Amino acid sequence: MMPPAPPALGATGPMAERGPAVSVRLERLRNRPDFLRAAQARRQGTGGFLLQARERRADEPVDPALIRVGFTCSKKVGNAVARNRAKRRLREIARLVLPAGGRPGWDYVLVGRPEATATRDFALMQGDLAQALAAIHRPRAPKPAEGRTP
Repeated sequence: MMPPAPPALGATGPMAERGPAVSVRLERLRNRPDFLRAAQARRQGTGGFLLQARERRADEPVDPALIRVGFTCSKKVGNAVARNRAKRRLREIARLVLPAGGRPGWDYVLVGRPEATATRDFALMQGDLAQALAAIHRPRAPKPAEGRTP
């Protein structure tokens, strides 16, 4: 049995309206120390997950042009099937949103939430990630000096 031939004029249907895939490559975080460093940096909660993010230092042996991303779901999310489903959803929203909203030289970790990551509307989760990235990258206001009064 032969697979169907691709259309002669390119993609058709809903995917045809999208432009070409973005060329930003996401690399996966796999080592525990990388996850721990991200956990101690900036964080932004959303309805479906928690986003942890940190800017890598210049002396780290990682290509500064890469966006690295990791995913984690504790046993609070559910059994192995529920955790894997939640991580699949997190991977997909990261694949769709991070190339446009993430910054090269940053590490991001998406942490699944119990009863939310696996059931929340997918479009809402995409919006959550875009808003969380905007909040993470918003310039911070300078801290006022303590003990001084004008």
